[in-house]
Amino acid sequence: MTTQTLPAAGADAGTRARRVLAQTRFETAAVLRNGEQLLLTFILPVIALVVLVRTDLVALPGATRTPAALAGVLALAVASTAFTSQAIAVAFDRRWGVLRMLATTPLGRRGLLAGKLGAVVCVLAVQAVVLMLVAAGLGWRGEGLGVVALLGGALFVLLGAAAFVSLALLIGGTLRPEAVLAVANLLWVLMAGAGGLLLPADTLPGPLAQVVVLLPSGALGEGLRLLATTGRLDLAALAVLAVWTAAGSWLAARYFRWD
Repeated sequence: MTTQTLPAAGADAGTRARRVLAQTRFETAAVLRNGEQLLLTFILPVIALVVLVRTDLVALPGATRTPAALAGVLALAVASTAFTSQAIAVAFDRRWGVLRMLATTPLGRRGLLAGKLGAVVCVLAVQAVVLMLVAAGLGWRGEGLGVVALLGGALFVLLGAAAFVSLALLIGGTLRPEAVLAVANLLWVLMAGAGGLLLPADTLPGPLAQVVVLLPSGALGEGLRLLATTGRLDLAALAVLAVWTAAGSWLAARYFRWD
């Protein structure tokens, strides 16, 4: 009996994995083929990187501007892909009945969510490569890019993505699509300008600097900048992201609506 059950379980697990991979490919292609998504996830971050490196509009830490600028723009890319893009996509998928339909297929709800998470990771990987190539074109020669920075950066990006995806599911799964479109884009602008993504917290006025580092945007931006300019891992920023991930996941699981 045991020898018959194990292969069946293994085959079932393999089938589920193939379904999730297929959904991941579909979700990734949907982002990369959509003009509005490309503007949000690639074009605007690249423009921000060029502006931060080539101008002195913002004071950045470090001996050269590029490492801190690249770290901030990578944080912006995470917010673009994992939060704004996903929130809008989920909201309109709800309206059109896509989520409800896919949830009743063999893929299931967990497989659908796993596919979306996989797509976020794939797009983020492409974004990171593109941004580093652009930075190299602007004169960056790998300053601040060591083993610790790579591993720590991957940890920050994955945890930041988890926090933002959970919040995207919360907003996209509870509000009307029109409201999600407005809220997600407004929050993206606020996070980019005053939320610690592009601008270091110490450049913000008054008590805003202390508040920003407690937000997922500020924790991600400050953590990546510190890592890129000093090689130090900001454990407090990681803790903030972990708390937001846990809270966002709990709220999304409780209030998310599939239709």
